[in-house]
Amino acid sequence: MNPKIKWLRDKINMENMQGIIISNPVNIRYLTGLTAEGVLLITRKENFFLTDARYLEEVKSTLTINDEIIVNDITNITRDDYENFFLFCENVGFEENYITYATYKKYIERYKINNFEETENLIEKQRMIKDDEEIMLIEKACYITDQCFSYLCNYIKIGMAEKEISYEIEKFFRENGADGLAFETIVASGKNSSKPHAVPTDKKIEAGDAITIDMGCKYKGYCSDMTRTIFAGYVPVQAQKVYDLVLKNELQTLKEYKEGASIRMASKMVENDFKLNGYDLLHSLGHGVGLDIHEMPFINSKNDSTFKANMVVTNEPGIYIPGAFGVRIEDTVLITKSGCINLTKSDKNYIVVDK
Repeated sequence: MNPKIKWLRDKINMENMQGIIISNPVNIRYLTGLTAEGVLLITRKENFFLTDARYLEEVKSTLTINDEIIVNDITNITRDDYENFFLFCENVGFEENYITYATYKKYIERYKINNFEETENLIEKQRMIKDDEEIMLIEKACYITDQCFSYLCNYIKIGMAEKEISYEIEKFFRENGADGLAFETIVASGKNSSKPHAVPTDKKIEAGDAITIDMGCKYKGYCSDMTRTIFAGYVPVQAQKVYDLVLKNELQTLKEYKEGASIRMASKMVENDFKLNGYDLLHSLGHGVGLDIHEMPFINSKNDSTFKANMVVTNEPGIYIPGAFGVRIEDTVLITKSGCINLTKSDKNYIVVDK
């Protein structure tokens, strides 16, 4: 049997569930490798993937006999078939953080479920720990991202628009083996860089601008995430102190990222140092990376859990001065028993383009 589905069967059995409905397409892909639309049912004895005729060929070519998943065309499923999937199942799990209330009601009616149980991110928690293949795919996505940044350092010129640079990033990703963007690229220059989630505009790069570039690609479904703040023409004196403070904390935090270390304390360390210097950490210090660009664990001072080996997470301290500029430096890293490994390796020292 597919080992991930075997794990899930064992897990829900421990939780006194006899079945589960998987609706989140990211979780379906994690468990089965399928990207087609559909719903995955884990029942008392068998596993079913319900889809429609548009995807049958793709699904059947992806699954193997070892997956032990029966594929059903929804157009051929009768009302009695739906009601029989979870026959004699007292408790059936569902993804409460994904489906709507309308879908919740529809599932209860369609499958005649006696007791629908919240699964409390059961699969998402398992996804936090990456296997060797997942790590390899994330490493490849990070490699493409590093290559893109090297290209940008020679490409970006004063007078270019933020949007122009953003388009070039996506083009580079697609031309160099990536599936596409992991998220909407941020290219923010000058005053725009003071907005943590700025959207690229028609603003042109000016001499002395700080340029924050937050980018990532997908490779075979897995994401990368990296931010660098570079400068056009020269580095303004007022930006040097902020840049040095952010870089210091990014490097120090990497030393705290290791198995067993407190997520809360890693975040508090940065928050406290920023406050001592008159700044605030406006967003989480980081987040998990995998099939989703933002997934568990979320690295902030409210999270009392610890880092575990084979988590892939980001480290992204940032300082933002409204109406002036912002600086963020971010890496994707792999947690190990003794520390962490940077999967994004681009230079973090001062980089000045179009000198």
